[in-house]
Amino acid sequence: MEKSKDSELLQTFLWTGGALILGLIVSFAFLPAVGEDPFAALQLMVGMTFSDSFNMGKILVKAAPLILCSLAFASTFKANLFNIGAQGQFYMGCICATAISLGCQDVLPPFLTILLAALGAMAGGAAIGYIIALLKTKFNANEFLVSMMSTYVVLYIMKLLLRTSLQESKHEYVQSDMLSNAVWLPKFLPGTTASIGILISVAAAIAIYFILKKTTLGYRIQVTGLNMDAARLSGIDPKKQFLIAFAISGCLAGLAGFIEVNGMQHMLLDGLDSDIGSYGIGIAIMANSNPIGVIFCSLLFGALQVGGTILSHETTAPASIIDLMLGIVMLFVLFSFFFRNRHEIKKTIKKQIALEGKK
Repeated sequence: MEKSKDSELLQTFLWTGGALILGLIVSFAFLPAVGEDPFAALQLMVGMTFSDSFNMGKILVKAAPLILCSLAFASTFKANLFNIGAQGQFYMGCICATAISLGCQDVLPPFLTILLAALGAMAGGAAIGYIIALLKTKFNANEFLVSMMSTYVVLYIMKLLLRTSLQESKHEYVQSDMLSNAVWLPKFLPGTTASIGILISVAAAIAIYFILKKTTLGYRIQVTGLNMDAARLSGIDPKKQFLIAFAISGCLAGLAGFIEVNGMQHMLLDGLDSDIGSYGIGIAIMANSNPIGVIFCSLLFGALQVGGTILSHETTAPASIIDLMLGIVMLFVLFSFFFRNRHEIKKTIKKQIALEGKK
């Protein structure tokens, strides 16, 4: 059993590592087209990203919400569900965190306001996730489509609020007022923008790992994902597990919204982190939906984002080079997921044929 697990981890590492390397090679191959030497660009990115404490802090800032949005996808994927709407649940978390922080910052003590903002953001995200699962369990709606469309619903709710009740007091910009310094998350590294949000995200990843691996709840979710009929026969209610898995997923994405608002932006902006949901899916696939692997993959992705920003600032490469690099890496990660699954299916078929032959 242990050998099987070690082999699975090695396979995941090889497939993911190969996808990352190929993605980066292809990404840097585009640089000569914009007049940049790819080797000099790589040296610049690595040198400036990891030799400066401020940039190292920015990696943690980028990674914190990515960890949670990746966990949001991974926790439903374990139940063989697809939560494509983490972006919307993230936005709902941002809305709730902003509204509670602005409403309570002059009334309640800062610590209590921060706590309420975090709980409100988690509850808001969980509510969206629960509604998606409810539609699936009651009406057999496709959770892929419903979760994807829910993002647009929440996005336009946020746009409406930023033009009405949450708009800044002068009514000149599509954003909220700045949160009071007292309700900002404390800094994790002095002299950087990194808040304790990264610690919250890592703690959440460890908690999800423990739930999935060490509790009966995690067992029921995973059994439901592996074989819904077998789960039902063993006394597990698949519909209940769907509701729980999606609620947990939304809760995590909502928490990411709280960390982004109270830990980094300190206000709600139109179009805030519009790609974080899709990045979270790619990172979850990269980590094979392992909560601990999600931490390291998110840090790597954060480093690529920071390095790409440095490259666009320090060279003549356009700012869009960041999105190009991340998109290509994401594409290769998705390819690796497809070919890895195909390889596993072929291997399973061969084993079944061999067993039939022995009979």
